[in-house]
Amino acid sequence: MPRNETIPLLPQYSVSINNGLRRNNFFWLLACALGASAVGLGAFGAHGLKDIVKDPARVANWDTAVLYHLVHSLALLLAAQARNPISGVLFTAGIILFSGSMYVLVLDPEHFRWLGPVTPIGGVCLILGWIMLALQ
Repeated sequence: MPRNETIPLLPQYSVSINNGLRRNNFFWLLACALGASAVGLGAFGAHGLKDIVKDPARVANWDTAVLYHLVHSLALLLAAQARNPISGVLFTAGIILFSGSMYVLVLDPEHFRWLGPVTPIGGVCLILGWIMLALQ
């Protein structure tokens, strides 16, 4: 019997670029960028921050900022997938205000003390982002 046909070793799947993940979505791309920056800032916190900041409480604040930054980058992916722009805006604002203010306060608390009240506003944005995601 002649064998002119080839049998693939792995199953062949047709995958489109936009396979339901909505990669063209602004919030999807923003979430990916924010997630990558969270990983970078976490690496800096683990390897470089201790040379700059000696206070363990401030280093712990950095770790908290990174955790919320990374978790809410994933939440922003959910908002993008759900096509929920209100949650997307709230999560983005929350990451910038909450984690951003904490990063700056850890690095230079004397110069940026006025940012202290911004942190809880960012936290409220994060909470509202989750609520709006649930109410969609």
